[in-house]
Amino acid sequence: MIHVILITFLITLFYMAIANRMLTYIKILAFQGLLLFVIVFIQLNEINTINLILILLETIVFKSLAVPIFLNFILKRNKITREAEPFVPNFVSLIITTVIIVFTILLVNSINDPYLDKIFFIVALSTLFTGVYIIVSRRKILTHVMGYLVIENGVFILSLAVGSEMTMLVNIGIMLDIFVSVLVLGIFMNRIGNTFEEMSVDNLTNLKD
Repeated sequence: MIHVILITFLITLFYMAIANRMLTYIKILAFQGLLLFVIVFIQLNEINTINLILILLETIVFKSLAVPIFLNFILKRNKITREAEPFVPNFVSLIITTVIIVFTILLVNSINDPYLDKIFFIVALSTLFTGVYIIVSRRKILTHVMGYLVIENGVFILSLAVGSEMTMLVNIGIMLDIFVSVLVLGIFMNRIGNTFEEMSVDNLTNLKD
């Protein structure tokens, strides 16, 4: 069951790589949050009440609800066009994402460690690399934020790969990191939106002290 969910998570990376609309990115991030909750719920051997509440806050409430709503607000607040405007065609993005995942599979399989949960490492590293690729291959600043959130999801899965029990400190650290990052970047984009009509990374070259 857990492998099916992890493979579904990998499929969302392919879908995000070829998506053209900003709202599609937001919906994929929300769906990934739901998948992360199911993954953690199945993976953890013992779940106490406090840890379960923290996981619910981090995945369902924060990743699947709060962050998508906030990103959608920024989208409307700055009147950003619906298109993601990638630098490369969708077919090329699909090929690059496939190469990333195949490379990750080969890399993880080359590691000989009986305690290593390879499927978690494959999904985690694939998510990390795909998030980086989304950042460098998309034109709009908001898609860079979404790429960063994809990287955060990869870090989340990577923490699960270390062991079956997630400590509360790891949960709080990841949630706080995401919250601060989205908040700061949201304020930054609101300021940029008041200055430039188009939220493109090309406009950052025009900024001066």
